[in-house]
Amino acid sequence: MPDPRPLRIKLSQQQRTLLEQVVRRYSSPQGLVQRVMVVLLAAEGMNNSQIAQQLQLARNTVRRWRQRWSAAANHMISMEGEGISDKQLLQMMIAVLADAPRSGTPATFTTEQVVQIVALACESPPRVGHPVSHWTAQELVSEIVKRGIVEQISPRSVGRFLK
Repeated sequence: MPDPRPLRIKLSQQQRTLLEQVVRRYSSPQGLVQRVMVVLLAAEGMNNSQIAQQLQLARNTVRRWRQRWSAAANHMISMEGEGISDKQLLQMMIAVLADAPRSGTPATFTTEQVVQIVALACESPPRVGHPVSHWTAQELVSEIVKRGIVEQISPRSVGRFLK
């Protein structure tokens, strides 16, 4: 069973100073400022519920950022001991508090399909039976579907491929 007490966060003076600078900067993204505030409040001894209530966050969110900071704390302290610059330490701390990479939506069209669409756009419309001198996106869509390159595609997608 997990320990109900939150992980303790201890900050060096250099870390505290840099984190406070992030909070005061006008150019700091608000998501980052919120995460920095979680760390600063945790270092003051507040528990997850108190931090969540003060910052209007979910307790699990507070727990997640406290855990991420705690996991990287020893490495940051050892780097400080080696004389890391403020700029490098700040970059490390921001990296710890950055969004995790996300996979995103898988591609709808394969590279082969895109190449076939571009190749079709390079063909002359009269050569393939269209009575116009230049392709429109809608005419390309109808020809792409007719040839079976894809089942469906929007004119906007065709335009993006040809941009």
